Amino acid sequence: MEGEVESKRVVIVGTAHVSPKSIREVEETIERERPQAVAVELCYKRYLALIKGEQQDIPITEAIKRGETHLLLFQLLLSYFQRKIGEEYGVKPGDEMLAAINKAKEINADVILIDRDITVTLKRFWNSLSIVEKLKLTYHLIKGLFTKEEVDVDEMLEEDVLELLVKEFREISPSAARVLIDERDAYMAANLLRALHKYDHVVAVVGAGHKKGIEKYLQNPAKIPDIKELEEVKESRINLFKIFGYAVVSVIILIFAVLISTLNSEIIIKAFLYWFLINGILAALGAIIARAHPLSALSAFLLAWLTSLNPTIAAGWVSGLVEAWIRKPTAKDLQKISKASSFKDLMDNKFFRVLMVAALTNVGSMIGTFVGAYVVIQVTGIDIVNTLKESFSNILRVF
Repeated sequence: MEGEVESKRVVIVGTAHVSPKSIREVEETIERERPQAVAVELCYKRYLALIKGEQQDIPITEAIKRGETHLLLFQLLLSYFQRKIGEEYGVKPGDEMLAAINKAKEINADVILIDRDITVTLKRFWNSLSIVEKLKLTYHLIKGLFTKEEVDVDEMLEEDVLELLVKEFREISPSAARVLIDERDAYMAANLLRALHKYDHVVAVVGAGHKKGIEKYLQNPAKIPDIKELEEVKESRINLFKIFGYAVVSVIILIFAVLISTLNSEIIIKAFLYWFLINGILAALGAIIARAHPLSALSAFLLAWLTSLNPTIAAGWVSGLVEAWIRKPTAKDLQKISKASSFKDLMDNKFFRVLMVAALTNVGSMIGTFVGAYVVIQVTGIDIVNTLKESFSNILRVF
């Protein structure tokens, strides 16, 4: 494979995704090189969105049911920030890729899409983060909505926008940088090598942060991982936070089981009311903060106590689905997100609003589960340690 690469020509143009300078460089390079094919850092979904100038319709109800609201929010916020940076310089994100595509057509060169599916990348990225890293990322995304930072586009020629986002994670979370940067370097290099079986001369247009990595893999093809492994999305790893959450739910179920065995209806009703109200109020509060419709907040209030006891259902699914049923977001609403000029505009968008309602309801419900468990233990006066010991002893006797 190395011999084949050496006998052919690949020119890689590293760009800043929002720089007019990059657009000129892309056009000039393609015109000068006159390649047989132009490879661009796009997957099919992003390619369609770019050439059509609009987002594909995303079945938001399915995303909510799959528990992927956080991934959609992350993707939308990333696009929003990228567009805001581009506005400072009169360039839309992806203009350099569009310029490459148009220039390729002008010289009758083929266009090759070499990037990994954006959905796969985001899922692998999110699954690679610990709960602390997820909280930290969420903090910076929210902070970015309310603050303005000066961005040096010349610096962006050295680092991709995605790489800038995870730059501070490189030391504490190598896995995050690996998924967003290193894995995609390998994936795009593999696609370029595959293209060289067909073409003798290719120009590749990629974010500047990917250029060195792709060149490294082109020089050492044997180091490229199996593409199928790079496209695989594994289930989220079990972490201590999840285990702790399941433990809290188990403790609550045990408490109610003990209370029922005592046949003390007054304490049972009292404990249930606290559990119902604490979960319901905090879940509904999350929905209200997201400016949910009253029916969505009411559904969160009424069902949070139950969803907190069922790990397969989240309160945000309920409120999000109700919100989607009421708001009926469309592909046009999704398209308008990229045109929002402020956080207020984002919150006025039906699509974004539904996602925020689902996400913040889940946050409120999660807090309600922990607070509710503590209050119920205090109210009932049950010695949870001894209760657990007795339960385990009884289980051992059975076996």
